[in-house]
Amino acid sequence: MNVRSCEKKEKSVTEIAIEVAAEEFDAAVDEAYRKNRNKISVPGFRKGKAPRKLIERLYGADIFRDEAVENISPKAYSFGIDECKLRAVDYPKLLSADAGEDKSVVFVFSVPVFPEVKLGKYKGVEAVKPEAEVPESAVDSELAGTRLRNARIETATRPAIGGDSAYIDYEGSVDGVPFEGGKGENYELVLGSGSFIPGFEQQVQGMRTGEERDINVTFPKDYKAEELAGKDAVFKVKLRDLKEKILPELDDEFAKDVSEFDTLEEYKNSIREKLRLQKVSEVDAEFERAVLDKIVEGTECDMPDAMIEQYIDAAVSNYSQQLAQYGMELGMYLNMSGSTMESLRESMRPNAERQAYYSVVIDEAARLESVEVTDEEIEAAYADRAERYGAEIEDIKSGESEESVRQDLITRKTLKIITESAIALPAPPKDETPPDAGDGAEQDGAKADAPDAAAKSAGKKKPAASGGEAKPKSARKPRAAKAAPTDGAGATDKASGETDKVPGEADKASGETDKAPGEADKASGKTAKTSGEAEKASGGAAAKKTGGRSKSAAKKPAVVDTAEDKQ
Repeated sequence: MNVRSCEKKEKSVTEIAIEVAAEEFDAAVDEAYRKNRNKISVPGFRKGKAPRKLIERLYGADIFRDEAVENISPKAYSFGIDECKLRAVDYPKLLSADAGEDKSVVFVFSVPVFPEVKLGKYKGVEAVKPEAEVPESAVDSELAGTRLRNARIETATRPAIGGDSAYIDYEGSVDGVPFEGGKGENYELVLGSGSFIPGFEQQVQGMRTGEERDINVTFPKDYKAEELAGKDAVFKVKLRDLKEKILPELDDEFAKDVSEFDTLEEYKNSIREKLRLQKVSEVDAEFERAVLDKIVEGTECDMPDAMIEQYIDAAVSNYSQQLAQYGMELGMYLNMSGSTMESLRESMRPNAERQAYYSVVIDEAARLESVEVTDEEIEAAYADRAERYGAEIEDIKSGESEESVRQDLITRKTLKIITESAIALPAPPKDETPPDAGDGAEQDGAKADAPDAAAKSAGKKKPAASGGEAKPKSARKPRAAKAAPTDGAGATDKASGETDKVPGEADKASGETDKAPGEADKASGKTAKTSGEAEKASGGAAAKKTGGRSKSAAKKPAVVDTAEDKQ
C-alpha cells in the first residue's frame, strides 16, 4: 500500500487516497471467492468446486469485488491515517474504490479529524466569580422541606387550602361538549402545585369533602393541544377526599428525629455548612465555565461537524437512560410530547457545540503545558473510585479503561492550571449584571426535563446526582434532571404512563441538561476525558461506499468534569 494523497478540506475534514497494489487486492478477491463459493450454483459443478474465473464469467466480473473492498478498506484506512498522522474523531466515509489501468485499487476516504487549534490567551483570564453566600432563607427553606417530608397526613374536615391534597373527580367541556382526556376520577391534586392550568386550583380551594362545583377556566393561548388553546372551558368537579399535612414542631426533638444532632441549632449549623459547600462548588463551576467561555472567544479552530454530532449522540443516550430509569423509552416520550428526534437533537445542539469547543481548548492547553499522568496516579484514581463506590478495584478496572482514567486526570490537571491562573473579578451589583454569554445553551433549551416529574408521578425516588468520575456500571444510577413535560389534553404521563389530567399545563419539551464545562456523563457511565481524541483504525468492518461506519472509529466524546463534580 501507499498514500497517493492527503488533502485537507473544510470543517476539519481530510481526504486520503490509498493505493492497494493489484496483487494485494486480487488476494482479497480470491479470499471472498473461497468464502462464498459453496453458496454459488454452477451447472456441471458441485457447489464449491467451480473455478473463480468461471463464476465471474457467469455472474459478472465484480461478483466478489464488493466484499473484497469491504474486507480490505479498514486495513487501507488504518494505513492511511497512520502514514498521514491523522487524528480521526469519527468514522471515515469511503468515497470511492476505483481500479487503475494496472488493476491496482485506489481507496478514497473522507476523514473528520481533530481540528487545528490556535489557542488565544488561556492563562490569567479574567472572569466574574460571585461570592459563595448562603442566605438564611436557604437554611429556612431546607428546614421547611425536611418538615414537609416528615409531616403526618390526616383527613381534613375544613375547607381546602393551599398545600392540601385534594382527591377530585372532574370532567371538562368546551361549549358544553366534553373533550378527549378531560375526565379524571379520584385524582390527587396538590393545591398550589401549579400542575393544572391557571385558575383551576385556586377555585378548588374553599371546597369541602363531598362538595361539587363548576370551575371556569381559560386554556392558555400557547396550550399544546391546539384545539383547546385559548378556549374557555368548564370543569365539573367533585371533591371526594381532602388530606392535610401536619408539620412537626421545629425544636430539638425534631432535630433528633431527622438528624444525628441533639439540638436544633446544631442541625441548622450543619445545614448551613452543607449549603455553603454546595454554593462553593456551584460558584467554582460557574467560574470555570466563564473562564473557558472567554478562552473559546479568543480561540480559532474549524470545528468538524462530526465532533458536535458525537456530543449530541452522547446527550441523546444520556437522556434516553434517564427516561429508562422510569420505565419509559425515548420513542414513547417523543410521541407523547409531540417532538421528533430531529427537534430533540436540535435542542441539544447549542450545548453540544459549547462542549466541543471546551474539549479542544482543554486538549490544546494540555499539549502546551505538557500535562502528563503517571501510572501511580492512575492506580490512585482507581483506588479512589473503588473506595467511593464500595467496589473492588478489579471491578472498577473492568468497567473503565486505563486510557479513560488517564484522559480524565489530564483534563482535571489542565482545568486546574487554567482556573488557578485565572483572575476572579467581583460580581457587579445585581441591577448592573451584564448578560452572561455562557448561558446561551440553557436559553436555547438544552435542558433535560424528564425524570424529576416522572419520579413524582411514578412514585419513585429521584436519583441523586453523583459527582466526579462516573460510577462503575454495577453501582451507578443516572443523573436526575428536571420536571417532565406533560402533553396537552389526555396525554399520558411521560414517565409513569398515567393519564395526564388535562387541566395540567404542559411544560416545554427539551433536551439534555446543560452541563458545566466538562461535567461527567452520569448516565452513560463514561469517565470524563479530553473529547475528540480518535482511536486509530485497526481493522474491523469496512466503511462502506454508502458512508457506512467502520469499527476504526473515534472515541465517543465525554464531557470534562467541573469544579462542582470534584467535591
